[in-house]
Amino acid sequence: MSVIETTPSREGLPLLVIPNCVPVMVKAFRALLPEFDGLCRVRLFTDTMLDEDILARRMKGADAVIVVGFHVSDDLLKTMSQTVRCIAFGGTGVDNYVNLEKAHEYGMRICNIVHYGDAAVAEHAIALLMEITRRVGEMNADMHEGEWQPLNGTELYGKTMGIVGFGGIGQWVARIAHGFGMHVKVWSHHPHVEEMQQIQAASAESIHDLFESSDVVSLHLAYNRHTKGIVTADDLAALRKGAIVINTARAELIEKGALAHRLEKGDIFAGLDVFDTEPMPEVDPLRVVPNTILTPHAAWCTDQAVHNAVRQCVDSIRDFYAGKATNVVV
Repeated sequence: MSVIETTPSREGLPLLVIPNCVPVMVKAFRALLPEFDGLCRVRLFTDTMLDEDILARRMKGADAVIVVGFHVSDDLLKTMSQTVRCIAFGGTGVDNYVNLEKAHEYGMRICNIVHYGDAAVAEHAIALLMEITRRVGEMNADMHEGEWQPLNGTELYGKTMGIVGFGGIGQWVARIAHGFGMHVKVWSHHPHVEEMQQIQAASAESIHDLFESSDVVSLHLAYNRHTKGIVTADDLAALRKGAIVINTARAELIEKGALAHRLEKGDIFAGLDVFDTEPMPEVDPLRVVPNTILTPHAAWCTDQAVHNAVRQCVDSIRDFYAGKATNVVV
């Protein structure tokens, strides 16, 4: 663990603490720290610590905090509220990580980041799909072992891409799928008439209809109390033989245990970047079920997306100290 501090001797300035950090974000944060000169002191911890007691000690005396990759329990939020007036969350879905109602009661400002990695996540979803359909990684591994064995693949042209949720990421995936010559079908809480017309997308009557009629289903809903378990075992049972499920959104969108159970039949495929428990336990059944490609919640992780995320966090805190508002949700 190392700590990066700016102007530590200027105790008259307020204190911003970043109590832990994803390794790929450290360089981006360091590059933007000069923007806080004259506004606040900064204390950046460069490890991935998740222990709540240690995080609380690191944030002691902070006026503002950037939260990266850890859940703020109600107890921790109460402790933070003694001094912290602003929290910038380095991701989307902040209401799953911070109790917004209690933060409001404490008079704390909470900031989110938006659309920082739409293209990155969409491209990763397609990468998972392509690995399943064309098996490039598998053939590459064989080639490096001295093999020469072409593996049969599946063409996406003419297939139906079903998209659950049609926000920024879902729309990116739809455009890519349309470019492949796929038919696009969408289920969404909100109408996106113009965007759907541009790619000649059809509208599904229900999630069940989408699963029943698609060759590929890609999940792009925000996770909240309304969408938890919105994809049921019955929906998964409706998938046709050879269908593919892609999830780069949240594992909790799918009824707990239902996807692993469905995959055990061996007649569908899945490309997954998100899991009920992260890091993924060694004994998770998704590690051993057939026809599954797994990545460690890496869809957001590109140079551009990391910079965008850090940029928005810095803007939110800088504007807080300047009396302005950026990406404020509470």
